[in-house]
Amino acid sequence: MIERLISKGVVILNPESIEIGSEVNPERIEPGAVIYPGCRITGEQTLICRGAEIGQQAPATIDNCLAGPEVKLKGGYFKGSVFLKKASVESCAHVRGGTILEEEASAAHSVGLKQTILFPFVTLGSIINFCDCFMAGGTSRKNHSEVGSSYIHFNYTPQQDKATPSLIGDVACGVMLNQPPVFLGGQGGLVGPCRLAYGTVAGAGTIIRNDEYRPGRLILGGAEKPASLPYKGGRLRNKRRIVANNLYYIASLYALGHWYTNVRRLFISESMPEPLFLGLLDTVEECINERIKRLKEFASGQIEKCDLESLDRQLRTGAEDVENTEKKQEFLQHVKDLIANCGNEDYPGVIQSLGRDQAAVGTQWLQEIIDLLAKRWKPFFHADTT
Repeated sequence: MIERLISKGVVILNPESIEIGSEVNPERIEPGAVIYPGCRITGEQTLICRGAEIGQQAPATIDNCLAGPEVKLKGGYFKGSVFLKKASVESCAHVRGGTILEEEASAAHSVGLKQTILFPFVTLGSIINFCDCFMAGGTSRKNHSEVGSSYIHFNYTPQQDKATPSLIGDVACGVMLNQPPVFLGGQGGLVGPCRLAYGTVAGAGTIIRNDEYRPGRLILGGAEKPASLPYKGGRLRNKRRIVANNLYYIASLYALGHWYTNVRRLFISESMPEPLFLGLLDTVEECINERIKRLKEFASGQIEKCDLESLDRQLRTGAEDVENTEKKQEFLQHVKDLIANCGNEDYPGVIQSLGRDQAAVGTQWLQEIIDLLAKRWKPFFHADTT
């Protein structure tokens, strides 16, 4: 296997130190990819595109990951994740299933991700745990959403549930790559499930516990005053907010799936090979399944008279019957016209070339999917949810 890869142009430094599973398809490791000493590559779905570098800083384990062109996974453990062109993760990473890093998104050393979606240019600092969340915002590598070092997304509750996904930014506007960045200062945290608007700035050391729907807000707050209060575990008081944020998150994932299926598909090229595109679709579906599972677990323990069977069936119906086909077709035509002039290799460049009114049509298409789905699902929770 290793000799075959070398003969086709894959750069493997110190081949004796490399382990490649027999199930790995050599046709999915492209010429020009670089694999550094000490790496372990497994999984029949693994894809490593031209110019990608694996293990530059430390040995890396790659298990059923899809690494696009010029991706750099510099060391650590990577499983069941998708990395688009020029995404990068430094050493000591622990990246698990349901994770997507879109173009030029990056993470510094010692970062843990799972069920995490980062839109283009989003940057994570060092020593971060950022699982079960979506983040967008920013327009370039110089103007990007950022999470400071030593940050954590709190995604597990005293009630032992994980119905805690957070939206930092949103899908409908975020896909246009024209929104103000979000800055979450280091040594801080976000208690899920939470929603933050674009332009939010959280000062260092701030723990965010509430939604902020207003754009361009500064959130400050240090450690709370020491206190010892009576506490009894069990039923929650803010169930309505938890359910609403979960439904909105799942609806947003469906909208993202429609964006990938209809818009990203137009950009299949050397920069976005078809296997990489299919990996995006599979990962979004995995994320949807995870969020439905966690919400059902929460509902079964916290919400009376919740019809879990009907809820599960409704949550899996998708967005086909609420999609505004007229807006979708109008928006897709704008994108196709740009591709006809510019080509389809530069996804961020094409999307950012859309006029304001053209981008607004696409945002309306996706936002209607999100709003209508979230509204449709609410009746499946008991009216007394508080």
